[in-house]
Amino acid sequence: MSLARDPLAFIRAHTRLRPVPHAPEIVLHVADEATDLWQKTEDELQAIGLPPPFWAFAWAGGQALARYLLDHPETVAGRTVIDFASGSGLVAIAAARAGAARVLASDLDAFALHAIALNAAANGVADRIAITGENLIGSATARDADGVLAADVFYERDLGQAVGDWLAGLHAAGRTIFIGDPGRAYLPKDRLVPRATYQVPVTRDLEDAEIKTSCVWTFR
Repeated sequence: MSLARDPLAFIRAHTRLRPVPHAPEIVLHVADEATDLWQKTEDELQAIGLPPPFWAFAWAGGQALARYLLDHPETVAGRTVIDFASGSGLVAIAAARAGAARVLASDLDAFALHAIALNAAANGVADRIAITGENLIGSATARDADGVLAADVFYERDLGQAVGDWLAGLHAAGRTIFIGDPGRAYLPKDRLVPRATYQVPVTRDLEDAEIKTSCVWTFR
């Protein structure tokens, strides 16, 4: 079996466990060389229909939101929250560390689901984080939660519109929404207000910068 068909083996072979730059209380399995892994996944995973390895990096918005939750545990303590499009599981882990009663980490990428499980275990919160590959947009699962966390999801127009409308609807229904984002192209800023701003260390190969100004946002 090739590594590309064995998610756990692939993740372990191409990542190292490292502290998150802006939230060093948390460690993640992240790629050593961003462009090398990105090319490898294009070559090895595209053939079996898997997306790029967003799970292998600590993105700017996720780092900002994780930092905010760790510094403001009252935002999630004792509550049931969803980490939408969880990727590495960074925000879900931060929510669990901040005292959330239950965290559901969701992602459509099968490799991300394995990465979330590995990272949750590495941070001692595997028992506090459930993992799902279900598309939660518009689902009863999301409506039943106390709140939704979402980071770095506004990078495509159609996805950004769908997620923005969905989260706005949940907000109107009384759910708590926190978004971590460095101002990506399709972030609906006209519907949001910033709660905190951070200077986040990132991977230049992916973000075209070494420091990215990133905000935690909520709906107006």
